[in-house]
Amino acid sequence: MNRQEWLSKLSALKSDFDRAVSEKKLSQDIERDFLSKKGSLSLLLRELSSFSIEEKKELGSLGNDFKKSILEYLSASPDNISKSKVSSDLDLTLCGYPYPHGSVHPITATTEKIISSMSKLGFSLEYGPLVEMDYFNFEALNFPPDHPARDMQDTFYLPHKDERGSDYLLRTHTSPVQIRTMQSRKPPLRVISTGKVFRSEAVDASHSFVFHQLEGFCADKNISMSDLKWTMESFIKDMFGSAAKIRFAPSYFPFVEPGAGVEVSCVFCSSHKGKCPVCKSTGWLELIGAGMIHPEVFKACGYDPMETSGFAFGAGIDRFAMLLYGITDMRQLFENDLRVLKNL
Repeated sequence: MNRQEWLSKLSALKSDFDRAVSEKKLSQDIERDFLSKKGSLSLLLRELSSFSIEEKKELGSLGNDFKKSILEYLSASPDNISKSKVSSDLDLTLCGYPYPHGSVHPITATTEKIISSMSKLGFSLEYGPLVEMDYFNFEALNFPPDHPARDMQDTFYLPHKDERGSDYLLRTHTSPVQIRTMQSRKPPLRVISTGKVFRSEAVDASHSFVFHQLEGFCADKNISMSDLKWTMESFIKDMFGSAAKIRFAPSYFPFVEPGAGVEVSCVFCSSHKGKCPVCKSTGWLELIGAGMIHPEVFKACGYDPMETSGFAFGAGIDRFAMLLYGITDMRQLFENDLRVLKNL
């Protein structure tokens, strides 16, 4: 092949390229036809090996200029831009199709069910801070500084004090929301609060240094224990079914008087033959602490206990979740084990 023949072939390739562009061929097809190992331009450039050094410089420059123009077209080609965008947006760490479905955590699902159940009874939802003042967490709830009941709710203290000289701490229960709400609003009130609470406890199958709690209270005129009992019965039946029953057992909490432990009939006994591992065959489970709000709590909130009465109750949401989903060890709720979620 002489110089003139080579130039004629290059001119023919340029015509072929112009035709491909006018016909709007796909960029990958143009790249294959001209620039692949067996592409027409690649083969033509290999023919330069038989030419002299001077001709190689001249003809090679012409061939490379044409190759450069093809590459510029390919980089600006609309279908190539779309392909590049798809490639840049592709996350290779994602699971392949069909995509696996996620699941709501048992505690989240239980909390939502509790909120829905209590809203049917006219209770509104309030939230409070996780870092709480000693005043709201203890003193206003009838836990004076030297009260022995504080030992049951040992928590984590921060090296700061508020304007009262009160310590800051991680709240041990959601009951401070009760104080904050009553100090900012007047009766009638029906309020619940849910969220994380903290206590300095060793972790085992039924205890944790962080867990989730439900707090609820009602404040109005002429509220009695019968109102509390009806509310608890309606709530428990909505959570565990119409077959569930409750009973009250005497108990002590500084912020209620009288206080009661609300026991729920075991709804799992019928599913076990012989000894029930959930209630230990007693037939009852203690799930809720409750009682009539103590007059000292009303005084701390600026209410007249001779005019206002009410009840309060609290429960561990984690305990409800374990019963609803058949989880026997509380630690499974915090270990990020996907098998716990997949079984829901």
